[in-house]
Amino acid sequence: MKTGRAILAAALFCLGSAPTLAVSQNVGILQSEILVVDPERLFEDSDLGRKMLSEYQAERETLAAENQELAAELEAEEQRLTDIRAETSPEDFRELADAFDARVQQIRADSERRVRDLERKRERMPVEFLNQVDEIILDIMRASGGVVLLDQRSVILRAEAVDITDRAIARINQELGGDADLQDE
Repeated sequence: MKTGRAILAAALFCLGSAPTLAVSQNVGILQSEILVVDPERLFEDSDLGRKMLSEYQAERETLAAENQELAAELEAEEQRLTDIRAETSPEDFRELADAFDARVQQIRADSERRVRDLERKRERMPVEFLNQVDEIILDIMRASGGVVLLDQRSVILRAEAVDITDRAIARINQELGGDADLQDE
């Protein structure tokens, strides 16, 4: 219990000694050296981030449809092999079955690679997004007198006024919308 109070007291002391917040009367913009942003919300709530996620989802659905189609083709091919088994010599059937197994293994490996590639792309999207919007974020920081931008998830206590997430989303939507060129890597 004492430890919790000590941490809270230290946090309050740090807040008390932190740079003061001011609203510049001539531009109406919050002035603070320390700002915070929620990068996850920035990505998920901006038009550009939504477009990136939508394109990823479309690719994922396309891949799933292709995999279902391949599975149906393989099932039909397997049934054809089963149907000709009785009238095919064991040696010829073995060749056909081995060729079918090799094809199945290749298709499975290709499918797994495509799924991994797509998931890697999804993992990189927030970083690619931040690369595309970094000038907007920097401009907001400059206008606010900011010298440090923190991820709000790592901040214990803060004044809401230092959170630039909503402002950044509005600017991203205004300047980039969902029409920015998306980089394929």
